[in-house]
Amino acid sequence: MAQLILARHHESEWNKLGKWTGLRDRHLTPYGFEKSAEMGRAIAGIRIDKAFASMKVRAIETLASMLDETDRFDVPTEHAAALNERDYGDYTGKDKWQMHEILGENEWNRLRREWDYPVPNGETLKDVYNRAVPYYKEHIVSELARGNNVLVVAHGNSLRALVKYIERISDADIAHVEFPFGGIYIYETDANGYMLAKREILVPSEVHA
Repeated sequence: MAQLILARHHESEWNKLGKWTGLRDRHLTPYGFEKSAEMGRAIAGIRIDKAFASMKVRAIETLASMLDETDRFDVPTEHAAALNERDYGDYTGKDKWQMHEILGENEWNRLRREWDYPVPNGETLKDVYNRAVPYYKEHIVSELARGNNVLVVAHGNSLRALVKYIERISDADIAHVEFPFGGIYIYETDANGYMLAKREILVPSEVHA
């Protein structure tokens, strides 16, 4: 049975500074490149037939590092804006920990994790779901149906949106789901892209979500 592999991009320049990056483009740090290569080694034993990434450079660099580390230079890749990170709107570029002090623990957690919590001039997780999941159904599930193993490298929130669909997680429970840096989720799915089986690989990381 074909395998779906989800992986989160590793540390970007703004991850290191603790800033909300959203749709802003920032490169990986040297540590991010190092850990991305390690993530590639972690799945070296799995055949990759097709790879997808968002349009953001940090995801593209992570995917390239994962494939290059194991000499997978011939894997077809596709980049899609539908897999981009959540748009943090007016909070883009702001220090997460300063915002924690301003908003307080409860509102800060709701902003970061809830299903439909608004961001001024930005997106909710629900908005991300409404672009990422249709893309997944149309472009990725079809590859799996053909027996192709697929690697998807994206972002904390676009991956949470996919996991919500794949694992049939409720609107309330998704607030408790985190996709960690260094995390790799490997699924077997049914014809609709829902989970039949799952295993996780966690490459140790010093980066906090």
